[in-house]
Amino acid sequence: MPMEKKWHIHQPDKKLVDKISRAIKCRPVIASILVNRGIFSVKEAHAFLNISIDDLRPPFSIKDIEIAANRIYDAILRREKILIFGDYDADGVTSTALLMEFFRYTKADVSYYIPDRLKEGYGLQKKHISEIALPNNINLIITVDCGSSSNEAVIAANDADIDIIITDHHIVPEKLPEALAIISPKRSDCSSGLSNLAGVGVAFYLVIYLRKYLRDLHFWDTHPEPNLKNLCDLIALGTVADMVPLLGENRVFTKIGLDLINSGSRIGISALLKAGNYRDRLDSEDIAFRLAPRINAMGRIDNAKEAVELLLTDNPHTADNIARQMNLMNTKRQKIEKIIFDDIIDYINKNPDILLCKSIILSHHSWHEGVLGIVASKIVEKFQRPVVLFAQKDDIAKGSGRSTPYFNLYEGLAACSNVLEAFGGHSMAAGVKIKIQNISLFKQVFENIVLKISQPEDLLSERYVDHELLFDDISTDFLDEIESLKPFGTGNPEPIFLARNIRVISSSIVGENHRRMLLCSSSDKKEYFYNAIHFNIDKNLPEKTFYEHIAFRLRWNRWNGNKSIQLVIENI
Repeated sequence: MPMEKKWHIHQPDKKLVDKISRAIKCRPVIASILVNRGIFSVKEAHAFLNISIDDLRPPFSIKDIEIAANRIYDAILRREKILIFGDYDADGVTSTALLMEFFRYTKADVSYYIPDRLKEGYGLQKKHISEIALPNNINLIITVDCGSSSNEAVIAANDADIDIIITDHHIVPEKLPEALAIISPKRSDCSSGLSNLAGVGVAFYLVIYLRKYLRDLHFWDTHPEPNLKNLCDLIALGTVADMVPLLGENRVFTKIGLDLINSGSRIGISALLKAGNYRDRLDSEDIAFRLAPRINAMGRIDNAKEAVELLLTDNPHTADNIARQMNLMNTKRQKIEKIIFDDIIDYINKNPDILLCKSIILSHHSWHEGVLGIVASKIVEKFQRPVVLFAQKDDIAKGSGRSTPYFNLYEGLAACSNVLEAFGGHSMAAGVKIKIQNISLFKQVFENIVLKISQPEDLLSERYVDHELLFDDISTDFLDEIESLKPFGTGNPEPIFLARNIRVISSSIVGENHRRMLLCSSSDKKEYFYNAIHFNIDKNLPEKTFYEHIAFRLRWNRWNGNKSIQLVIENI
């Protein structure tokens, strides 16, 4: 059965809340939310609410970036063949599209390659040098969202006189590849302070530097410089999809990118929204749950090349055809994912002793490798412990792991590296490769590591309430102020509120398992009524007419050009 949620109400410093509230002229509730997000000064609060592209930190302190720019400049001038080597997820796809768009603008001789997840696996490999780069006479390879662990591939490229520039945001190994340049804010010798960037953010910073580098060498004297702001829709898409913190630069990219997406400026994104029958104004949650899954589905089930083409095309007919294909692929992905998820839940129900362990490690020969990460995330959400799922094929199993905030998955896997063939990722998500004969041993070793680090309370899903509200505190102006805190996501979660003594006036089931309600709360002055929706309920629980408290989000419910206040119930 699912793990219990442990709720806490934030208690921010009242003097600090009052100070921020007075200085930026916002409600104390909004100031409280800002303090809850780690914003402790008036200057920080003002910057948070007034997003500007001018707030981006400069790229000049990024390690190796000048070396990379110099080599790329030479390649452009000499008409050398440049290959962009990307990853097959949304971050890698958007990174690839971003560099392709910039290099095409410079008239560079550029192409790209996205490996097949199932046939080739993750990252630049030795075979890509011999089978892709050499036959196509590539002179320079630029990786995006990968490459930090591609030691063998870099050695093969160096032997073939092919230069490699790595751009990546994943955790770097102790021994870095001997590439010409490694642009990674995760490097210990990189002082840029940009370690929260997604892969697409790192690629964009290279482009920022390149544009100025080319300007200083009078490259733009013959034609206008590109407006890099127009690339922010790609950055928003990859950044939200990769679940990096939406703070600092990532917040800027996402806000500006959402404005671009909603303007319909990129034909491919508009086509994808139309294929998904979505016509309302998008926010970051829509990227996470509508756009990103459709892009990721291509790399999970098929090949992500079509997703890159969608983002690059300026032909509406081509965009519509690719978008429909991606929509169908996403539906297929959902069906495969549901089969595996149901299979795992059924297995756990029949073998409840599994939940005596603090980790869940499962494998099966019929599982589709491409969707295991999504399924693992859902199992983590349900049981609040690290999860690694493997798809077996021949004598090798490839898998995906997901974790909770209390256990660093990458470090856990590193401690088990002697029984693994390969692994990579970060604290919350990772890819793993192992011999099937070693899975049982891995279960034991990994479980022991989790036991050493975890505490009993870690199996409780911790959730935080930002502020207690009365229903008469809720208004359209208040909801507009909440919207000023967007974009919401990792690092800047959507606010959750608490209300007490709530009566249920009416209730009905919509869809398969959602409950729509009309809720009422009384004050000394009058009664206040608001519509509410509670998603994914347990229909076996008895229906109530009164709740001592509810935890909820406040949102505009937009429909047919109209909008009304709606409570989205998190917990009752």
